[in-house]
Amino acid sequence: MNFFNDKILTIKEKIDGLLPSTSADLSSDVGTLDAAVGPDACLDAFSSINLDQLTSLFSKSKSSTCLLDPIPTKLLKEVFPLVSTSLLDIMNLSLLTGHVPQSFKVAVIKPLLKKPTLAPEVLANYRPISNLPFLSKIFEKSVANQLCDFLQNNALFEDFQSGFRVHHSTETALVKITNDLLLASDQGVISFLVLLDLSAAFDTIDHCILLQRLEHLIGIKGTALSWFKSYLSDRSQFVLVNGESSKTTNVGHGVPQGSVLGPILFTLYMLPLGDLIRKHRINFHCYADDTQLYLSIKPEETDQLVRLQECLGDIKTWMTGNFLMLNSEKTEVILIGPERLRSQLSRDTVFMDGIALVPSSTVRNLGVLFDQDMTFNSHIKKTSRTAYFHLRNISKIRNFLCQSDAEKLVHAFVTSRLDYCDSLLSGCSYKSLKPLQLIQNAAARVLTRTKKRDHITPVLTSLHWLPVKSRIDFKVLLLTYKALAGEAPLYLKELVTPYCPTRQLCSIDAGLLVVPMVLKSRLGARAFSYQAPLLWNQVPLSVRGADSVSSFKVKLKTFLFDSAYS
Repeated sequence: MNFFNDKILTIKEKIDGLLPSTSADLSSDVGTLDAAVGPDACLDAFSSINLDQLTSLFSKSKSSTCLLDPIPTKLLKEVFPLVSTSLLDIMNLSLLTGHVPQSFKVAVIKPLLKKPTLAPEVLANYRPISNLPFLSKIFEKSVANQLCDFLQNNALFEDFQSGFRVHHSTETALVKITNDLLLASDQGVISFLVLLDLSAAFDTIDHCILLQRLEHLIGIKGTALSWFKSYLSDRSQFVLVNGESSKTTNVGHGVPQGSVLGPILFTLYMLPLGDLIRKHRINFHCYADDTQLYLSIKPEETDQLVRLQECLGDIKTWMTGNFLMLNSEKTEVILIGPERLRSQLSRDTVFMDGIALVPSSTVRNLGVLFDQDMTFNSHIKKTSRTAYFHLRNISKIRNFLCQSDAEKLVHAFVTSRLDYCDSLLSGCSYKSLKPLQLIQNAAARVLTRTKKRDHITPVLTSLHWLPVKSRIDFKVLLLTYKALAGEAPLYLKELVTPYCPTRQLCSIDAGLLVVPMVLKSRLGARAFSYQAPLLWNQVPLSVRGADSVSSFKVKLKTFLFDSAYS
């Protein structure tokens, strides 16, 4: 507990030392936004919820129990019909009066290693994750639902913020970034990708600035604003390790990691950053506190790097003024593009805060390894090593497991890694994807106890597993369907264009997409904006015309399964 507290105090002291030189004007964020938020775009009060809504919140919530819960969550769910009216009254009273019960503002901190490979004896390797009472999470979900509806209806979300939003994910964010980088490389330009790193971002948020932002930028007023003031005030926490608890300390800043509202409030706190970056005409994308900048230039346009460095300087100033610490030493840069063009810019370096950001050969971006040629070979190798490690462990205990338990382990530790962001691998050669297919084959053999020399295709067919290439196509087509159905981010919807012939042709009602032209290299042919319509037009109309996502999944899997094993 002392370590976590001292860490935040140290960061605060560093920021305080920088504030006089930055002279950040916080009122500039607030003053310009009253005009943008009209009288009709205000959330004055939360609506009371009915019993059906409360029942839905209970049924959809996990049965995990916190140390602070008076009774186990599983038992509470069983007796819910007996206490539902009382709980509903308490919740509605909180929403209508703008007051959060004090018992719901205490968190148990369970330290979590940032990476499994880090040394457990080093305290700096831990992340403080807040475990809150079950009823507190139910309260927060009811507020989060109304808040997100308000933000969505009034277009107040940052378009390029993919963290903790419906229909958004790390994969949709990386698909957009990868598409832009591949197209830029195809056009013969070089891209600088900068991955910014923040120190304890969730824990250093200033409550006064956050409340100002909620009121003046978002338009939250009245009892709704009073509810957030009550939610942020008088919070406390303590650390629990191996059954031993620390002393309880007050929390005067930050939003709890592990809560429902914490991540949403953090993205709203970061909202002005998007406009600041746009002023410099730099492309960017955010996922919670992970911010990425990318600038594409021709090799002879090295003077354009000044824009990137000025943007980094302004970001540093803005974050300091908002009590966020930008970690220059952990910020990474990678130079992406054709090798012959990269060599012309190899001596040019991006500087931030006086520190030279030397381009790396690979960077880890939201769990995916990016390389300079965008082949993803490094990512495939890393995935292969990790998957084989888990597969060997599963094989050692396979004889003690029933079929269903073995299947759960294989999906949790192996196939989940094959499927994570696999849409980025669309268009890769069979040679590149072969290591992943060998992993799937090995997983099928372990699961079914098939001998090494036996043919694998009948095994995969019996398990009803799509081959790796088909799994990738499945993911791309699913994202395409969601984009067309309005269940994907707007930035993905803009990458696919419905085919509308100028004359009355038979294809006018076929639901086809326009396939863009590839300019110079094969890299453009791997972009989502090319692969998505190319694959989509090969799918039968009976599949493309499915009336729901679930129906489309079933029909698409059947089609791809028949195509792969016919």
